[in-house]
Amino acid sequence: MVHSTGMLVLDVEASGTEYDKHSIVSIGALDLKNPENRFYGECRIWDGAHIMDGALEVNGFTKEEITDSSKQTEGELVRAFLEWSQHFSDRTLAGQNVSFDRDFVRAALGREGLPWDLAYRTIDTHSLCWMHIVKRGNAPPIDAQHRRSALNLDAILQYCGIPDEPQPHNALTGALSHAEVISRLLYDKKLLPEFEEFDIPWL
Repeated sequence: MVHSTGMLVLDVEASGTEYDKHSIVSIGALDLKNPENRFYGECRIWDGAHIMDGALEVNGFTKEEITDSSKQTEGELVRAFLEWSQHFSDRTLAGQNVSFDRDFVRAALGREGLPWDLAYRTIDTHSLCWMHIVKRGNAPPIDAQHRRSALNLDAILQYCGIPDEPQPHNALTGALSHAEVISRLLYDKKLLPEFEEFDIPWL
C-alpha cells in the first residue's frame, strides 16, 4: 500500500530526558511511504554525557553497552541517519511526542558540528489520536491528578487495537508502532505485517 503522504517516522532511545546533558543510544525510523525502508542503529554515549538509571530501565541498555568503545559514536549514528533519509521526498518527522526525538537528533548534530536540515514542525501521534477521538464524538481520557491528556503511547496503541509496546522499549519497535498508529488514524488502514493480525477497533 502506497500512501499519498510521506513522513519520516522516528523513535530515539536516550541515556536520559535532556538533550543537552544526555546522549542518544539508539535510533529507529522508517519511511511511511515505503515502510519496508527502515533504519536502526545503536551508539555509545558522547564523552561526558549523563546517564539516568530510569532511562536505562525503559530502553533496556546497560551502562556497559552504552559506553562500549567498539560501538559507533553518537555523531556517526546521526550522520548515518541523515544520509539514509536524504532521498526522501518528505522528511517531516512523525511519532509519539516526536519533539523529544527531534531535539535529541538536533543536539547530536550540533555536538558533531553538522547542520540541521530537517524540519522543526512535526506530526505527533498524540494530537492525531486526540483529534480522532473528538471527531468520533468522544472525550479523550484525562489524567485527573495532573489535569492533562492521558493519551500516552500505550493508550494510543490500545485505542488503535494494537498491544502495548514490548518492554524494554526498542527504537525500531517504537517507530513501527508509531507508523502503524498513523496509518490507522489517518487512513483507516493497516500498514505493517507486524500488526496485520490486530483489527482496527472502529471499523
